[in-house]
Amino acid sequence: VVLVQSGGGLVQPGGSLRLSCSGSGSTLDYYAVGWFRQAPGKEREWVSCISSSDGSTDYTDSVKGRFTISRDDSKKTVYLQMNSLKPEDPAVYFCATGLPGFFSCPPDRSRTPEYWGQGTQVTVSS
Repeated sequence: VVLVQSGGGLVQPGGSLRLSCSGSGSTLDYYAVGWFRQAPGKEREWVSCISSSDGSTDYTDSVKGRFTISRDDSKKTVYLQMNSLKPEDPAVYFCATGLPGFFSCPPDRSRTPEYWGQGTQVTVSS
């Protein structure tokens, strides 16, 4: 599975961005997909996920009510809509997935997804 990300960039506090994660040459229909982020000097943090079966979602507490994950399997794409961005949100954001049965939503934090996007920078600054 090859994941290709797009979106990201610079936005003012309170602004919005949308990240996309597409399966290049492969469908994501059967895969749960997660978003992670890593800020400089910090450990990678799980942000959100969406299941493959019923489209159920989950979020880390700090983004609940502000971020929305969705998927369009016809386009082999998962989105992360980020609203009300805060100064603590800047990071490199990664989408990731793994084989069904290994990576799920919510994820088992002891399991590292096998497949990762290239990462995209999100900057929040006035």
